[in-house]
Amino acid sequence: MDTKCFDLQFHDETNRQQIIKPDEIDVTNENKVLISKLSIDQRILNSIKGSLFGLAIGDALGAHVEFRPQAYLKENPVKDLQGGGTWGLEKGQFTDDTSMAICLAISLIICQDFIPYDQLVRYKWWYRHGYMSSTGQCFDIGIATEQSIQEFESRQKKFAQENQIDLDEIDQLSENKELLDKFNVNCSNDGAAGNGALMRLSPVPLFFYQNPSKAIEYSGISAKITHGDKKAIDSCRYYAALIVASLQGTFTKDELLHEDFYKNNRKWFGSEELHPDVLAVISGSFKKKGGYDQGIRGKGYATGTLEAALWAFWNDKNSFEKGVLQAINLGDDTDTTAAIYGQLAGAFYGYDKLIPQKWRETLYAKEFLLYVSNSLAFSGDLWYKNQQKDNFTKFKLNSKHSFLDSTRNSLRSLTSRQSIERNPSKTIERKVIDLKGSIGHFYNAFNDSLTDFKENDVGYIQKENFFSKKCFVKRGNEIELQNLLELVGFDNELRLSLLSHLISSSGISSIVNYPYLIDENTRLVYYSLITQRTYIKENDFKSMKSTK
Repeated sequence: MDTKCFDLQFHDETNRQQIIKPDEIDVTNENKVLISKLSIDQRILNSIKGSLFGLAIGDALGAHVEFRPQAYLKENPVKDLQGGGTWGLEKGQFTDDTSMAICLAISLIICQDFIPYDQLVRYKWWYRHGYMSSTGQCFDIGIATEQSIQEFESRQKKFAQENQIDLDEIDQLSENKELLDKFNVNCSNDGAAGNGALMRLSPVPLFFYQNPSKAIEYSGISAKITHGDKKAIDSCRYYAALIVASLQGTFTKDELLHEDFYKNNRKWFGSEELHPDVLAVISGSFKKKGGYDQGIRGKGYATGTLEAALWAFWNDKNSFEKGVLQAINLGDDTDTTAAIYGQLAGAFYGYDKLIPQKWRETLYAKEFLLYVSNSLAFSGDLWYKNQQKDNFTKFKLNSKHSFLDSTRNSLRSLTSRQSIERNPSKTIERKVIDLKGSIGHFYNAFNDSLTDFKENDVGYIQKENFFSKKCFVKRGNEIELQNLLELVGFDNELRLSLLSHLISSSGISSIVNYPYLIDENTRLVYYSLITQRTYIKENDFKSMKSTK
């Protein structure tokens, strides 16, 4: 895949005054080559293109009436793409919403991963040089976004001085992981709750949709670097979940907009609850037939715009045209409300349903945007396959390899002993640890029964001649999960099925004090053995360390 077209390029490389704009980048041949390499489902590709084009079309449709009040739009409703207006744009040109979304998409494509530093670099290029702007200049920038970019520049200069880095090279810091880890990318004020992160969101869930938990986690981080308020962060997390679900293709529109969507897919969101203001929106505050007359507003704050976009989607009669125009005609932040609506509606309806077709054809730099869409689909799929490859074929034991060997030997030693008798004094119990990290029950393997245990923190159980280890489920990564599955002795095919949630994982057992973190998203049931000290040799016991 050719990514040179995504570089910061100027017509005059010496003075760097006249940037090469998206519509001046010829990607015709690159797009043909890329399309021939795409192996993902056409429905998925249609949704990815639909989301990015839905964003850009909504942005372009609303641009010429941005900041106009609803009273004006009630008398002069937007019905089609127009030029002029607030920013004096040509028909089909987009604003900051789309420019920043393209910057975010390109960062994911180039880095083949989620690197907030690189995202900020590209936002800075847009701010200072007009990178990925439809006019070649930065315009229509939000206050919180501008302050965050300026803070990022200030931190870059300080960091370069402290680490003896040439300022001309500081933008390439993403290539040095050791230094990158030292750079604080959260450049926003804690109270920044605007919609400037939500408007550019969709590339993140579109790239990571095959791993919903990652898509939602990264969507929150993508907001935090410029909008530090939890309301803005959680608006992005929730909206990302809706986009992911749209790509999966197994949810109806009613299911997406149902108040139980969050509860039914709670595992996607990790341990952190959504902000109460976001919960109020998803509980159904947007379901108001009267729209504006009942309090729906297209203002500049994240939760309000989230509510407005969801209202437009809920009330669009399955028509992108109707929904996007409804979003615009709420007034005020017209381009952003429509762009946010377009991200979800485009993902759900697909590129082919973004009608009238003339909007797609008239959109500024549409060929370049198609290439970005195809590249995002290709790169996201490649990222997921590489993750799977790491999990299933690139398995490597770390420095604790010797411990795993001793643990396996201990297991073999335990299972080979035939002298254990079935009586209460010699019962082996396995603690079943639930997804929240608390201990739910003891499992009595000899009597095949569960015993309630009320405490969350077990610690040591005071029983004569018995010992117990404290074990917790913690969030881990896929390589740690791979360690767990190999330790149990599952073959590759069974591991793949478990990691893909295709079969139940309740058969995993006989793991003695597994030392690594356990991925909470796998629904693994983790067991630790409790038995009499006399049945484990002292040297074996010493090699078994509790989970920390």
